Amino acid sequence: MRVLFMGTPDFALFTLKALVEAGYEVVGAVTQPDKPKGRGYELQPPPVKVYATEHQIPVYQPATLKNGAFDEELAALAPDVIVVVAYGKILPLSVLNYPRYGCINVHGSLLPQYRGAAPMQRAIMEGCTETGITTMLMNEGLDTGDMLQTVRVAIEENDNFEQIHDKLGAAGAALLLETLSALADGTVAPVAQDDTKATYAAKIEKRDCLIDFAKDAHTVHNTVRGLSPVPLGFTHTPDGKLLKVIETRLAKSGAALAAPGTVLSLDGAVEVACGTGSVLLTRVLPEGKGRMSAADYIRGRRIAVGDVLK
Repeated sequence: MRVLFMGTPDFALFTLKALVEAGYEVVGAVTQPDKPKGRGYELQPPPVKVYATEHQIPVYQPATLKNGAFDEELAALAPDVIVVVAYGKILPLSVLNYPRYGCINVHGSLLPQYRGAAPMQRAIMEGCTETGITTMLMNEGLDTGDMLQTVRVAIEENDNFEQIHDKLGAAGAALLLETLSALADGTVAPVAQDDTKATYAAKIEKRDCLIDFAKDAHTVHNTVRGLSPVPLGFTHTPDGKLLKVIETRLAKSGAALAAPGTVLSLDGAVEVACGTGSVLLTRVLPEGKGRMSAADYIRGRRIAVGDVLK
């Protein structure tokens, strides 16, 4: 089976590596163009390009796939299947309809729940205790194609986005290999999604990152861990300084303890009152500083009991 891989970030690497290590003939890797990063705005290649280059896989970085822009290359590569993992571009019909086994997407949710750009973050932020991976046959819609196989993954109380990203990356790679084998054997049947049960995982915006301490403690904790280690939830100290929060733990639940955002204690961590209950800020990123433990932040005398974060 000749495989054309389409993907861009670290999440896609789990599956690309699995394909290579399983001995599949990966005829090419299509990824996003290099982008400027860092203070010097130097062009940086996406992770998929770096890995593919190291493994002598031809790399393609088309600015667009529309209007037949990639059709000539596609015909030359002649893939039997296209595997798509977090590529970042819409695939036109000329691409979707080319391979005999179709375009197989590895999506980070249990479809039809959490279609869209940020399924992992949204599942954590909304307090889900379970998520998973769905492999599906792509169509022109946004994550609306027929499902092939799924695998479930638990979300533990303190799992953050990075941990779920890695769990789902590994689970997705394993499931994709199972799916390709089942497709080749004819032992998997596509199942249409129930659109009435669909939910949408919108892209994370800056407004999503402002921590609302008026919410209950569980919601605040879920928000912080769903945004960690990037882009990070944030609040402000009484002097207006930005304070990003890397890690929290649940402290108390139930009744309201003080006005939301009030610092209740500084015993090794910053305990903050929520709408009901409280959370402990255990790791933070103060404005103009590096990431640090809450204990170091407290020792720096940057916060006091009675301060209100907002």
